[in-house]
Amino acid sequence: MGSIKEIFECRRLESVLPAMSYGSQQIKELEHTIAKIDCDATVVATPIDIRRIMRLDKPTVRVSREIEERFKPTLEEILSERLRQLPS
Repeated sequence: MGSIKEIFECRRLESVLPAMSYGSQQIKELEHTIAKIDCDATVVATPIDIRRIMRLDKPTVRVSREIEERFKPTLEEILSERLRQLPS
């Protein structure tokens, strides 16, 4: 539905429903889309717990993720260098 459909199509996703922002319109679209999905449960892996801002009518479980940087330069090093290059 709406922007959710557009994101789904342009990213060629198959089994993941994207939440790209949390504006009121997209929250409504996401809530409506989840309600229409035939599934046993919903896995919430968003940076915020979307269950706090929308009503989900299916059982949900929230998962978190962490990143372990194993190569140099690290993301912090890359960003720090880029920030140093910005004009004052």
